[in-house]
Parts: sequence; structure tokens; C-alpha cells
Amino acid sequence: MPSLRFRGILVAAEKNQRVESTKKLVIGVLTALICVAAMATHHESVEADVRAAVEAFDKAYATNDVETYFAYYADGATIFYSGERQDLTAYREEWTALIEAGDGVEINEMSDLIIQIMPSGDTAISTSFVDNSSRYGDEVVSIRAFETDVWQKIDGEWKVVSLHYTELDAE
Repeated sequence: MPSLRFRGILVAAEKNQRVESTKKLVIGVLTALICVAAMATHHESVEADVRAAVEAFDKAYATNDVETYFAYYADGATIFYSGERQDLTAYREEWTALIEAGDGVEINEMSDLIIQIMPSGDTAISTSFVDNSSRYGDEVVSIRAFETDVWQKIDGEWKVVSLHYTELDAE
């Protein structure tokens, strides 16, 4: 049977091990919380940058600013509207001709904007409803649509790599 002194040493050693384990656990939890807080702050900053890009993109479209609007598209971006995939170059040519003819967007109001940032921080998805009125000759067409844009940070700038625009039934 171990002596009382030896048992006391064993009990003290076990207690020290528990204290050290608890310290390591607390340090690990605190480190994780700090990392999560830093990530949340970073994502808030990224979301603000994406929101600014989305709003500038929408404003360029709403004001018929062809150069600014198309500058937001990445090379090779995929675009879907009018029920099918569109070629970016053909879309730009079509829209440029529309504006040069004196036609174009009269109203383009975005609502219920939601931005989701992917964990990497260099990709985001924006979704919104859009109320649009555009002039085509003597006709003004008004529609409500839902738009989803996939944004990617390329060479330090947020670019649209995919846009999906679906007209909603009038209700």
C-alpha cells in the first residue's frame, strides 16, 4: 500500500493534469471564438463590397450606362434570360443598339436584396426581385422578375460570372 505522502503526490499530479487539460481546452475554445469573430468581421466587409458592386451594377443598367454595366461582367460570363442562355457579346451588341436607338430602361428597381458570401470570401451570390419598365420604340414593357447573380473577385474586382433573370407571372 502506498504511503500517505506518495498518495498525496499522486493526487497533486492528477490535479495538475486536470488543470493543464482545462487550460488547454479553454485556450482552444477562446482561439476558436476569436477566429469565428474575425471571420464574421471579414465577411461583413466582403458583403459591404459585394453590395456596393451589386448596387453599382444595377444603377448602370437602370441608367442605360452600357460601358459601366458590361464592365461588371467577367469574360465568358453565362447569362440566362428570356428562357434561354445568351451570348455575352451578342447581348452587349443588342443592348448597345437599343440604347443608340433612343430606347432602353426607364425604371429598374431592385428589392429584397440578399447577399450570401461563400466561405472562401471571393465568391458571392446575390438575389433580388426586380421591377422593370423598358422602352422598345413606341411600346413600354413592364415586368417583375427574380434575378440571381454569381459574383467572383477577379484581379481585385467583383465581377458577375453568371446571371439568371426570370420574369415572374403578373399577379
